[in-house]
Amino acid sequence: MKRNHFTLTAAVSTFLIGGVLLAGCSTAVETPAVTSSVTAEISEANVDLSLGPVATEVLAANANSTTTNDDEWTLDGAVSIALDGSTATADGDGVSISGSTITISAAGTYILSGQFDGQVVVDTDDEAVVALVLDGAEISSSTSAAIAVANAEDVVVSLSGTNTLSSTGDDADYNAALFSDADLTISGDGSLTVSSSVNDGITSHDDLVILSGDITVTAGDDGLRGKDSLTIEGGTVTVEAGGDALKSDNDEDETRGYVYIAGGTVDLMAADDGVQAETDIVIAGGSTTLAAEDDGLKSEVNIVVSGGGTAVTNSYEGIESYYITIEGGVLAVNASDDGINATSGTSTTTDIGGIVEADDGAMVSITGGDTTVNSAGDGIDSNGSMLVTGGMTTVFGSSEDREGALDANGTIVVDSGTVLAVGMTFMAVAPETSSAQGWVSASLEQSYGADQTVQVLDSSGTVVAEFTSVKSFQSVVLSDAAITNGETYTVTVNGDSAGTVTAGVAAAGSESAGGGAPGGGAPRP
Repeated sequence: MKRNHFTLTAAVSTFLIGGVLLAGCSTAVETPAVTSSVTAEISEANVDLSLGPVATEVLAANANSTTTNDDEWTLDGAVSIALDGSTATADGDGVSISGSTITISAAGTYILSGQFDGQVVVDTDDEAVVALVLDGAEISSSTSAAIAVANAEDVVVSLSGTNTLSSTGDDADYNAALFSDADLTISGDGSLTVSSSVNDGITSHDDLVILSGDITVTAGDDGLRGKDSLTIEGGTVTVEAGGDALKSDNDEDETRGYVYIAGGTVDLMAADDGVQAETDIVIAGGSTTLAAEDDGLKSEVNIVVSGGGTAVTNSYEGIESYYITIEGGVLAVNASDDGINATSGTSTTTDIGGIVEADDGAMVSITGGDTTVNSAGDGIDSNGSMLVTGGMTTVFGSSEDREGALDANGTIVVDSGTVLAVGMTFMAVAPETSSAQGWVSASLEQSYGADQTVQVLDSSGTVVAEFTSVKSFQSVVLSDAAITNGETYTVTVNGDSAGTVTAGVAAAGSESAGGGAPGGGAPRP
């Protein structure tokens, strides 16, 4: 018989979250109620692009982003612009210099080097590409954007050497240190450090695409913002933002306003949301680590994780959207409230002020991947339903009897895969009896603390599953192919029996999905 060790080892990745060790990580962390630190290491084998069917469908429903690839522009005939304090010189056409403003008025390639106190403006009606090669450039503005694309068709910023853009001004029109009113692509093998004390770091009012480069952004407001879309395909992106770290906010076109992470190494810190999208967020590759004071990943329609490694190390709610789909990759979530929350964002209030939690059609779908949630609120909470058909899902919910490791206003169905949900008893929820896969729901004889060795044994004493607790708990819910409904299973803590249950029967004192009463009886008054 299969034996599950819930050390949750992912063959191609190493994670550490809430004290549950996945092989190879050496730094211990605490639960979110104690500290919000989580470390995550993603191996190179785990960062490859992986588009599952839902990710493919969501991306196909959105407008394509505009990317300027390296073969769409050339260094041949490039104009060199030498920056020198408050002035500059250019060795070709298409450039005018007036005081501390450099204006580029024609398509072509421009190489900027040196130090400049002022602003570089791109303003052209040409439909060909404007390529700005930053080659050891340091540009700072005390009034507005360091680089402002006022008018162009497509702009690429190519990085060579070490470059810096900074803005300390508050310009409502050019509200970023690197601002573009056109589609903007960043590429190259150099580095770019961007700082904006008041506004955004890098903003495009159209599509913003990161292909490569080492990019570090510190922003008073949003870090990277592509109004129509924001795509990261490669490079290293580090953001510290006073607002959202990554953002796309077109609310007028349902095919835009999305964030797509397909590769690269992304490290985010945000005083608001880590990644915020008006429509969809799709993560299909790369290594993404984020800490946010509000939500980790937040969108209004879809969040799809289909590949790569994603660690939400600190958040209020880890992942929030209407439809949440996990198809692959490795996902770790640390949250001070709900870890994963599927919701329409609406609720019904009674005439006496109570909240009616009806099924709003939201959905959490888990078809693959390796997901670990550590939350002080509900672990996985759907205001609609939850369906699991694959993958490994481990949830450590609240250590208080006020939230559940699993919660749904609709149904919770587990047809395959592995689900382990650990929490307290009063709000514990078991899968529906219509689930194709067997499950056990155990309310233990007492509450136990952290660092306890817990095993689930079948009637012959064979270990079906094993894990180490990360906080106080009294409920264990496990669904796995090794469990057969109707058979007897025993849960032990440190080798001593803590409860015996019949598989497929909800534990006394637990809730049914949909807000039913403990034990699946009539609703509470």
